[in-house]
Amino acid sequence: MDPNATPPQHNPYAAPQARVEDAPQLGGELASRWLRLGGAIIDAIILIIVVLPLVFLFGMGAAFTGQAPSGFGTQLMGVLLGFGAFVAVQGYFLHSSGQTIAKKLLKMRIVDESGNKPEFGRLLGLRYAVFHAVQLLGFIGGVVALVNVLFIFRDDRRCLHDLLAGTRVVMAD
Repeated sequence: MDPNATPPQHNPYAAPQARVEDAPQLGGELASRWLRLGGAIIDAIILIIVVLPLVFLFGMGAAFTGQAPSGFGTQLMGVLLGFGAFVAVQGYFLHSSGQTIAKKLLKMRIVDESGNKPEFGRLLGLRYAVFHAVQLLGFIGGVVALVNVLFIFRDDRRCLHDLLAGTRVVMAD
């Protein structure tokens, strides 16, 4: 080292010189929008197959087909029936692995913000129950449902239900 060289001066206002990299994806690679859409369609078909017979079994067929007016009580019963059927069909899978049937088939899983399987109550309550209940709000519920799915076009591919529950959908290992 040259004893006559001027020592580097420390500037407390200078930008940091450390190399910054993107944070690693905790929990895995984000699932694609198309794969998530496919999963939503498969899960919806499964739910329809289960719920339609129940609708007619519980005497809601006339309201469902438009042959009778559908009051709030009928709508509430329909939402509760639909959510109950969803939990009966998907609950075990969500609890055990953080996956619905379609997510298992398409090799995706739901993780929390730390990359772990989310708590079942939080997953069921915030990710699913809230958005099932929103259906009771008529036009506003439809707008919320539309905005929910359109959030998939954000860079982090998280819908409103993901943001509310603190979840992400990633590719399963």
